Amino acid sequence: MVSPKEVINELLVDVFNHILSIESDVLKQRGVKISMTEVHVLEAIKNSQIPTMGSVAQRLRVTLGTLTTSINVLVRKNYVFRYRDEADRRKVYLKLTDSALEVLKVHDEFHNEMVSSLFKDLELEKDEVLMKSLENISRYFKEHY
Repeated sequence: MVSPKEVINELLVDVFNHILSIESDVLKQRGVKISMTEVHVLEAIKNSQIPTMGSVAQRLRVTLGTLTTSINVLVRKNYVFRYRDEADRRKVYLKLTDSALEVLKVHDEFHNEMVSSLFKDLELEKDEVLMKSLENISRYFKEHY
C-alpha cells in the first residue's frame, strides 16, 4: 500500500512538471521565443517593487551571478534594459522592454486560461476543503522555503 506521503509527493511533482511542460508548449505555439526560465525572470522583474538586480535575485531565490547570466542574455535579446543609479553606482536597475511586456501578456493569458479551465471543469469554487488545503500548502512552502 502506498503511503499518503508518497501520493502527495507524486501528485505535487506531477502537477508541477505538467504545468511547466504545458506552459512552455503553449507559449512557443503563441510565438514566445525565449525559455520558461527567461519568462520567469521577466515576471520577477515586473513583480518587483524596485527592480534592482539584488531584489530580483532575491525574489527568484538565485545568486546575483546566476541572475547576471540570465540578464545578459535578456539584454542581448532586447527584453531587458539595465541601468545604474546615478546617486549610487553600485545599484543596477532593470527595466522591461515592450517585447518583454508582450511576452508577459501571453504568459498571463495562459495562466488565466489555465485557472479558468480548472474552475470550469472541476468546479473548484464549490470545494472549500480543497481550497483551504491549497492555501495551507502554499503558505507552508512560503514559510519554509
